Amino acid sequence: MKEEIKGLAGFLVAGLGAAATVLAWAPRARVNVDGGFTGSHRDLSVLYVDLPLITAGGALVPFVFWVLTLRRFRRPWLAAVVAAGVAALGIWGLTSWWVPYQAPEFGYEGAVHHFRSTAPVA
Repeated sequence: MKEEIKGLAGFLVAGLGAAATVLAWAPRARVNVDGGFTGSHRDLSVLYVDLPLITAGGALVPFVFWVLTLRRFRRPWLAAVVAAGVAALGIWGLTSWWVPYQAPEFGYEGAVHHFRSTAPVA
């Protein structure tokens, strides 16, 4: 395989990794973008903090493993398999670990305080 094609394949791996992580991340972040039940819990920090970090991680992690495997073993198909496996493990880790912050929906803290203050004293 020519060197130019190997380089382009590495960038293709990075682009596919970034797209896959964003597609796996978007359903979980939807609640913070549209605001939940009444639209009052909007948190757009998921767009300017979490989205760039997740996109960069999804692009860089498979690309780094692609380059390291290609440099060590000089087999493009093995590098592609390793990059795909690392991307799959990264997406699995993202979907099982990362949950965006969601404020309580119906003023839970005030309700607890109200019940505590009106309870009869024995």
